[in-house]
Amino acid sequence: MSDRTPAGQFFDAAITLLQRVRDEEAEPVRAAGALLADTVVAGGRLFAFGAGHSSLAAQDLVYRAGGLALMNLLTVPGVVGVDVRPATLGSALERVDGLASAVLDTSPLRSGDALVIVSLSGRNALPVEMAMNARALGIRVIGVTSVAYASETTSRHVSGTYLKDHCDIVLDSKIAIGDAELTLDTIPAPFAPASTVVTTALLQAVMATAAATLADRGVEPPLLRSGNVDGGHEWNGRVMTEYGDRIFYGH
Repeated sequence: MSDRTPAGQFFDAAITLLQRVRDEEAEPVRAAGALLADTVVAGGRLFAFGAGHSSLAAQDLVYRAGGLALMNLLTVPGVVGVDVRPATLGSALERVDGLASAVLDTSPLRSGDALVIVSLSGRNALPVEMAMNARALGIRVIGVTSVAYASETTSRHVSGTYLKDHCDIVLDSKIAIGDAELTLDTIPAPFAPASTVVTTALLQAVMATAAATLADRGVEPPLLRSGNVDGGHEWNGRVMTEYGDRIFYGH
């Protein structure tokens, strides 16, 4: 029997979206995992970026138990997260032309690295410019976005393009415009966003693929273990020492 409570409806909506990305994005997920594995084998470094709530999925990849130790967070002051005051400043910074260039020019990113860029709408200047400039520098770009926005909104970048137009691989989260899954006659606005659930799952699927791809090639994936299991800190210390030149959050 179907659960028609708001909670039940949200779970159903999230599960449906997860099933869609599992089935419809299988090839991009495989390709993205292979790209990350290729980068690791070639001595490159891995980075992830997202603005506002899109940063949550990016942060979930960094210094993560069960995740690749080589994934670093590319930070933009006032943009990564919602701790900036006022919170609306973060939204405003996403629309500033030139900010991505300044960030990339002063970041450790270099040719041969890989950058995951998460942006639900993919329409703001910051993620578009970030992808454009990164690729111009020889950095491989994986974009995670809702492709639907490109057909139903207007780009905020001077080029008129979207994040999806400047990526080596695009992962489509299938999230509907507005990122709210539920409506009720008694509530004047749609509610219950699912983008974080779906985007995080997509990226963890990519990371799992990367780890398995490395193992298939005879390379031990540089995985972190939980610090809350016996031996976890010692394990992580070994990994971070071995790959210290490719890890930027440990110092």
